[in-house]
Amino acid sequence: MSTRTHRTRMLVAAALTAATLTLTACNNGEGVQDEGASAGSTSTASPKADGGPSTGTDQTDSAGSPSAGSTGGAAGSNGTTGGTGSSGSTGSSGSSGSSGSTGSTGSTGSKDSEPTRTPCSPASTRTTATEVSRPLNHLLLTVTNTGSKNCNLTGYPAVRFSEAQSVPPAFEDSKPQAVVTLAPGESGYASVLLSAADGSGAGGYTAKSLAVYFNNSASAVAHPSLPAKGVYVDNSIRVSYWQPTMADALAW
Repeated sequence: MSTRTHRTRMLVAAALTAATLTLTACNNGEGVQDEGASAGSTSTASPKADGGPSTGTDQTDSAGSPSAGSTGGAAGSNGTTGGTGSSGSTGSSGSSGSSGSTGSTGSTGSKDSEPTRTPCSPASTRTTATEVSRPLNHLLLTVTNTGSKNCNLTGYPAVRFSEAQSVPPAFEDSKPQAVVTLAPGESGYASVLLSAADGSGAGGYTAKSLAVYFNNSASAVAHPSLPAKGVYVDNSIRVSYWQPTMADALAW
């Protein structure tokens, strides 16, 4: 028993001696691996303090998400810029200026291409005076456009028989709705009531000549021929306005 106890004590002493040797070696700088590990953890901590990128998994994720967020923010800002561009496209409303093409309405100036309408005159017309049987005591004046342009017969003819000092008045109710326009070759008409059919007129005389004034102008006068025997005129004389048809003229 004493021998076994002695061996046990020797083993314990040897173990203690080994442990002591190990600790001593560590204190002499031989434990490089353990000290290196602690130094590595220290170097890892310093980049965190500087805010630089970390090779740690957790740091990579956290750093990745902010960079992605900033990228998304940039994209969002670009989207805003795009929106501004589209609003600029509303400037295309300037195309409404193309409505300025309504200047094409100037094509209404095509009216200028229509035949010029001027007052009829003896120089471009032929005037005749015809005694008719119905109605009684009436003379029919016919004016035919012999020119190359349209002309207008306005108002009523101012007629003067022989040496009369005045021109007869018109039947106001005979005034047409519009001015009578004669195209080349067309005719307009007016009638002259020479005397009262029942003989009630006064101051009668026989006229052998006739002057017809256009537009009441003394410089525009025609001299149509009368029948050789002349026509009888009294103070009942009246004229109609110029009419587009013979029937309209002889209605007065």
